[in-house]
Amino acid sequence: MTSPKTAHHFIDNRWVAAASGETLPVIDPSDGQPFTTIARGGAADIDAAVKAARKSFDEGTWGKTAPVERGRWLMKLARAIADHHEPLAQLESRDCGKPTKQAKADATACARYFEYYAGAADKFHGETIPYTPGLSVMSWREPHGVTGHIIPWNYPMQIFGRSVAASLAAGNACVVKPAEDACLSLLYIAQLAADIGLPEGALNIVTGLGTEAGAALTQHPGIDHISFTGSPATGAGVAQMAARHHCPVTLELGGKGAQIVFDDADVEAALPVLVNAIIQNAGQTCSAGARVLIQKKIYDKTLAALAERFSGLRVGPASKDLDLGPIIRQNQLERIQSMLEQGAATGARTVAQGALVRGAPKGGYYQVPTLIDKVPSAQILARDEVFGPVLVALPFKDEADAIAIANGTAYGLTNSVWTRDGARGLRMAKAIRTGQFYINNYGAGGGVELPFGGVKSSGYGREKGFEALYGFTQLKTVVTKYDQ
Repeated sequence: MTSPKTAHHFIDNRWVAAASGETLPVIDPSDGQPFTTIARGGAADIDAAVKAARKSFDEGTWGKTAPVERGRWLMKLARAIADHHEPLAQLESRDCGKPTKQAKADATACARYFEYYAGAADKFHGETIPYTPGLSVMSWREPHGVTGHIIPWNYPMQIFGRSVAASLAAGNACVVKPAEDACLSLLYIAQLAADIGLPEGALNIVTGLGTEAGAALTQHPGIDHISFTGSPATGAGVAQMAARHHCPVTLELGGKGAQIVFDDADVEAALPVLVNAIIQNAGQTCSAGARVLIQKKIYDKTLAALAERFSGLRVGPASKDLDLGPIIRQNQLERIQSMLEQGAATGARTVAQGALVRGAPKGGYYQVPTLIDKVPSAQILARDEVFGPVLVALPFKDEADAIAIANGTAYGLTNSVWTRDGARGLRMAKAIRTGQFYINNYGAGGGVELPFGGVKSSGYGREKGFEALYGFTQLKTVVTKYDQ
């Protein structure tokens, strides 16, 4: 394999320096030090990538590739990602600050996305519609053309896989703008794509700042569909800019997931899940289980059990492979700490905290996992996304109270209930406004096959599973008149 050039863009299967010649430093969150650079892309670089994608779709090999052949290309890339699992995980771990074991899981998931959509590429069909004698009606599913993908820093490989693999399977050519904080694994995958011979222009990656390269991608009239994962505020801006050229958008935004524990629940089975759902990736996960709602009868006992587990958690450098690593950057760490201070000022109580491992670099962006309670329902910690390893415990009386609390935020991405009462579990699933709901589990191991997305401020549209192919295609109705 030829080494990817980290200070270059990947356009038309070639490594290209930024038109401006400028670069950006890449910071290791474990010690706060720069260790390489990436290209600082702008409008000119995005334009070059869009033109390459457009040529590939309209005139090149990719646009003329049959679905079965598209699937074979994606399967080759899936195998290449799996074969390079270790170096990809090491890059992702250092770039994002996540423990190596989590980065390895991300590399595995990325390969699985390409494998899944490789198998789906030639199985996505249109329909014939019974209408009236003398007319034959068909509906065709066609690719949008050139799709834009704005990938966040928390799960670069996973979100690249779920978004780009589905779009390529549907027949689109892709332009990707990864987050400037973490994109090295995606540049590595781009080189893998070139090495397996993926047709030129099918996949293009432009690195840079969101306010520069990201904004240019969102506003480019040559983009036919945008997939964005990030904050609600930025997502609203993306949708507004894309609307100026009538470009459809899929938005996966924030979350404030609730795990609801009833007094009949198997609490011992729930405890490790409750903890892992907030500490995974240092809590920097839209689908994190950031609130635990506990029925009053078992509140004190369950909170004590959670506190014991939190006290045993350890945070440190990614290379130590502990329970959690650092926060991605300094300003994000400061935001978390500010929210905790606001909570304390309004009466929130710190029940338990984990610890920073001895010898952790002083320049790293470390936040110890924190369990808090006595949070007023209107307080910021109870309602807003912290995006850090902070679990808020809230008591509730009965089903109606739990539903009101769970629905009492602007978000609706993932929620769950723990109960032995099957009917109650289904009632809760029906009543809570959310994109995914889990009964006696949370997250389902990532679930490549499971449609994923939110309601309310958590966004709209769905990725993952077969459902994603609908978002990356558009419907055309064809009516033929014939003699009877």
